[in-house]
Amino acid sequence: MTDRHDLSNLPSYRQPRRSVFSARKFALMASVVAGLGAAVYGFNPSISPADLFSSPAHAQVNNEVRKVERPIGFADIVERVKPSVISVKVNIKEKTASNDDSDDSASPFQPGSPMERFFRRFGGPDGFPGMKGGRGRVVQGQGSGFFISADGYAVTNNHVVDGADKVEVTTDDGKTYSAKVIGTDQRTDLALIKVEGSSNFPFAKLADGKPRIGDWVLAVGNPFGLGGTVTAGIVSASGRDIGNGPYDDFIQIDAPVNKGNSGGPAFDTSGEVMGVNTAIYSPSGGSVGIAFSIPASTVKSVVAQLKDRGSVSRGWIGVQIQPVTSDIADSLGMKKAEGALVAEPQANGPAAKAGIESGDVITSVNGDAVKDARELARTIGGMAPGATVKLNVLHKGQDKVVNLTLGQLPNTVEAKADTDKDSGKSASRGTDVPKLGMTVAPANSVAGAGKDGVVVTEVDPKSAAAERGFKEGDVILEVGGKSVSTAGEVREAINAAKSDNKNSVLMRVKSGGQSRFVAVPLAKG
Repeated sequence: MTDRHDLSNLPSYRQPRRSVFSARKFALMASVVAGLGAAVYGFNPSISPADLFSSPAHAQVNNEVRKVERPIGFADIVERVKPSVISVKVNIKEKTASNDDSDDSASPFQPGSPMERFFRRFGGPDGFPGMKGGRGRVVQGQGSGFFISADGYAVTNNHVVDGADKVEVTTDDGKTYSAKVIGTDQRTDLALIKVEGSSNFPFAKLADGKPRIGDWVLAVGNPFGLGGTVTAGIVSASGRDIGNGPYDDFIQIDAPVNKGNSGGPAFDTSGEVMGVNTAIYSPSGGSVGIAFSIPASTVKSVVAQLKDRGSVSRGWIGVQIQPVTSDIADSLGMKKAEGALVAEPQANGPAAKAGIESGDVITSVNGDAVKDARELARTIGGMAPGATVKLNVLHKGQDKVVNLTLGQLPNTVEAKADTDKDSGKSASRGTDVPKLGMTVAPANSVAGAGKDGVVVTEVDPKSAAAERGFKEGDVILEVGGKSVSTAGEVREAINAAKSDNKNSVLMRVKSGGQSRFVAVPLAKG
């Protein structure tokens, strides 16, 4: 195929035909070509038209053109950063299986559920954490990681080394070393390991800034146990929530990553680590161009604590929160659907002691606006226990400032004191709530429903209540900010909201031991 910039391939210039070009026209054309070449490609404009087609000058033109056209590759970056990436191999001795007939290879998540789709882990033993195994068998898992210091500290994923009895790493030059787990953090899926055997390991630097959508990204790791493999792509999105927990803030990339890449770095074009690859979305189990990386800013914070004390301590205010939807914002008289709605403060927690109540909306922390519930969780979780914070709160339509001292986030979820029982039978059919499509009865008349509120005894599947997720056994504690204990009080609260020209009424609902707010649209008339 003829190169459109290679003048030597044009027949009319390779062997000028006298019948077509006169000497004057030829000189004029050569001058124009030389001028265009100087303007577009930047080669020496002092080359005379006569010299343009002589061998040395012609070669210079072609070399300059080819230099400009040659695609920019990643070889120089890869050569610099690839030695810092390691393959991680673990041995895990599984506990003796129970006597049931469960399939050893079954996923712990419900087939087709968001957890099952998003958490196709690629690097942990058998692909999923928590699988049941055979009696006393040893399972081998493979993942990736990278050095962050010359003395052998390296980062990988928690799910790669979780429960490991033995950890070995293989460096880019093929050498194998033993490693020990320094600390892990399940909430962010990060782990810090220490590789023994040298004090001069090549290491990577964690990036200081945030990547932009569209930036190049290089994923380096150990897919399918093949060893150091490099793939390239771009940053597809940021701030992704994939249902892992309240601290989700993933970078989405389309660089191909597969089973075994887990824990490996995602590099930017400066050769710095922008994120740690941790999960993929994959119906097939292989790469479909959607992978998720933990941002470098999160990695820095977590790794510093793991290195210092082997665990992570997070600030805690003791509230159950939920997003502020447009319907909820309307029912609360808010202009924008922003902030974090307090569904329920935990008893004796910092927030409860400071006077924060159910239905309050936390709008800022230390003067910085809170966009949504996830941002509040990340902000508070990034602070140290014992720190004093100032919260701006919307309380019953009024702004107020609350100062409190952060507690320490418990390592385990505390059990709820009052757990709903779905098996309770209603004492009666209940009283109909007009235009909402459900019937309710006093909670104290339904076994296991508790003493407060009204329990939902029946829901019309085609009603507004059903569309908002109400189901039999739910307990309605508040309607429009007022506590209710009878169907009559529910109706009164709904009529009050209509009188205030509200499009929806806010209900606090308890289901499965947890509280949440639900904005139910009000029928006109």
